[in-house]
Amino acid sequence: QVQLVESGGGTVQAGGSLRLSCAASGNILRINRMDWYRQIPGNQRELVAGITSGGSTNYADSVKGRFTISRDNAKNTVYLQMNGLKPQDTAVYYCDATITTYPRIHMSTYWGQGTQVTVSS
Repeated sequence: QVQLVESGGGTVQAGGSLRLSCAASGNILRINRMDWYRQIPGNQRELVAGITSGGSTNYADSVKGRFTISRDNAKNTVYLQMNGLKPQDTAVYYCDATITTYPRIHMSTYWGQGTQVTVSS
């Protein structure tokens, strides 16, 4: 089985920074795309940033220039460095990863449990 475990959330003042981590473990043959999403209660989950296995990235317009996604393939971990945080960034942040597992070769998308980020004004 595969698990994604997030860490790094918390409360910070506006203008501050946080770094989220998401580590995948289990019968992992290969990790393809990894993403960060966020969700405010009552709203749909929205894509914040994504990164391919080759390192290509994309960002939501609302976070461009402030957030940076990166990954360490040796550690099966994706990071989200968040700078210049704003109160409107307050949400539960989730990571997901498209993973090929073994011994029966199968590709699926897995989700972490979420981590709360709160930005106070």
